[in-house]
Amino acid sequence: MIRTFIEGAVQLRNPRFQFDPLLDGALIIEFLKDQTLRILRGLRLTLRFKYPKGLMLGKGVQFFGLSRISFGNYVKLGHQVSLSGLGENGLVLGNNVSIGDFSRVIVSTSFNHIGKFISIGNNVGIGEYAYLGGAGGLSIGDDCIVGQYFSCHPENHNFDDGTELLRHQGVNRKGIRIGNNCWIGSKVTVLDGVTIGDGCVIAAGSVVTKDFPANAVIGGVPAKTLRDRVVDPEPESSEQEIMALVAETLQEALHGC
Repeated sequence: MIRTFIEGAVQLRNPRFQFDPLLDGALIIEFLKDQTLRILRGLRLTLRFKYPKGLMLGKGVQFFGLSRISFGNYVKLGHQVSLSGLGENGLVLGNNVSIGDFSRVIVSTSFNHIGKFISIGNNVGIGEYAYLGGAGGLSIGDDCIVGQYFSCHPENHNFDDGTELLRHQGVNRKGIRIGNNCWIGSKVTVLDGVTIGDGCVIAAGSVVTKDFPANAVIGGVPAKTLRDRVVDPEPESSEQEIMALVAETLQEALHGC
């Protein structure tokens, strides 16, 4: 009974969720306790005039620029996650976003040149120890799954002046866009100016420095296309083509008689 109740509650966030049949009751009760504490921590944002539905917070979650952070429904933030909305258009988290422990999602750290935005779509899961910057703008589409230690850096330091200190030469920003339905492996780094198409798969440890089209399988340092994810099926032969092939075969057979 408890198992079914908890499954139904979790399915509000993840409609396909089901407990593994090998889990015993003690582990399910422990899971319930942990999730309940996360929900209670989420309620503390009501004291700061935010009312996100079903927000779940781990221990030690920190916010900066909360007025510029927008939460979808059933957002889940792991232990020691830090969010900062310091930017022109702040930080937007879609529905059912999950961000792993010790991750930092920081639009900007600069008060003299604030960043643009970070936008994370619906049903996105990001692993532990991620660093997502939004200085030049970062957009992650819907339904993406991302491994641990993912990092995005939509900003570059200028360095062409050999007479000036590097830290005094300023920055340039282009932004990063990641499409819908992508699978990004652990320890992937995406650099400024990159657009990744829908449905891409990026191998663990890759450093992405250029654009890739939809449905590419990507890997390497620097990353390159390994193959296409979707292979176009061979076109079906038309009725006329089939009849012509039959006629040609008959003619060859008759000619040999």
